Amino acid sequence: MLRLMTARLARAAAAAALPVLLAGAALAQDAPLRVAADAVPHAEILAFVQQQAPDLKLEIIELSTAVNPNELLAHGDIDANYFQHVPYLRSQEQALGQSFAVAATVHVEPLGVYSRRHESFAEVPDSGTVAVPNNVTNLSRALYLLQDQKLITLKDGFAEPDKQLATPNDIAGNPKHLKVLEVESALLPRALDDVDLAVINGNYALEAGLTPAKDALGLEKAEGNPYGNILVTTPKLADDPRIKRLAAVLTSPAVAKFIRDRYHGSVIPVND
Repeated sequence: MLRLMTARLARAAAAAALPVLLAGAALAQDAPLRVAADAVPHAEILAFVQQQAPDLKLEIIELSTAVNPNELLAHGDIDANYFQHVPYLRSQEQALGQSFAVAATVHVEPLGVYSRRHESFAEVPDSGTVAVPNNVTNLSRALYLLQDQKLITLKDGFAEPDKQLATPNDIAGNPKHLKVLEVESALLPRALDDVDLAVINGNYALEAGLTPAKDALGLEKAEGNPYGNILVTTPKLADDPRIKRLAAVLTSPAVAKFIRDRYHGSVIPVND
């Protein structure tokens, strides 16, 4: 009899708890989706998404250089982030010992080579200085871009930028004897006055008032570019209806048109 009563009590408790659990799940899905993003262009694109889909509640958190958005995501402080490309994400997964989920690939920000001292690469003097991003993936990306512009040559075997990461030690040819200076990505626009060349990420170039499609001496190709910017979440939230809704709007024709019209080739949608 005691076992029967205990079983009945357990079932009753489970039945009583079910509405609470369901209500909690409903509240979670009704809560604003917290998305961390770089101010330009990511947060601007998300603001347009909010206009296009007012039913989707977004809390857009603009990033500063003092935080790691992947750490925020791993710790549950945000629900998603939108600022990075897949090679960078994979390096972060290794560094943090965490797995993340890619919910959508939205756009490419071509990396560019800029100068305030010179109007062409031919003007760059012997032993000139070139500032590049100091994080592993974007440093490699910058070196491949410098190779595409015939400024350096990498060792044999460096043909796939997203699979073979290059470092300054992998430079085989350097006809102008360029000095490579590694600088925090966000500080590269400020370094322009102090160096001959700077390789700057598209978002930081835009924030600094540069127009990559017009101002860069050399620009990454968009076609076949492995550095598409992605919406990232956790495996646990990958099937959350809010994430799926945001991913669908971010990859819609309306958002692609917004990106083309607003950024004039400096940011390129991958879902045309």
